Amino acid sequence: MLNNLPNDPRPVNRDRNIPSSMSKYRPPFPDGRPPHFRATVHGIAFADRDRHLEALEAGDSLYLVPDPPDQETPEVWVHRSGGDLLGHLPTEISAWLAPWLSEGGGASAMALKVHGSEVPSWRRLLLEVSCSL
Repeated sequence: MLNNLPNDPRPVNRDRNIPSSMSKYRPPFPDGRPPHFRATVHGIAFADRDRHLEALEAGDSLYLVPDPPDQETPEVWVHRSGGDLLGHLPTEISAWLAPWLSEGGGASAMALKVHGSEVPSWRRLLLEVSCSL
């Protein structure tokens, strides 16, 4: 369902009639920001999202979906491969990553650590994010 999002590190354009150089455009990466980093997922405790953690394992791929560009404070939302919403990246990261993704940047995410209710909600899911440069 979510295999062709704009921030998918693979080229979005699958039309063979359009030159491949157009389908692989990436905007300039924000200066001073790490292309590979780890982050916790926030907001898991809301709307019963933590129920999706039971089916998640370390090594699972996740999708990063930015808010629409007109948002005052854009977030980057984290989804399971089936589309289930897990939460969002911290605001400090979303502030620079969301605009870059909205402009056509690509990033992939992988679950590194998954914990249950025995830890605070903001520490239940640790991701590794890799931006496609």
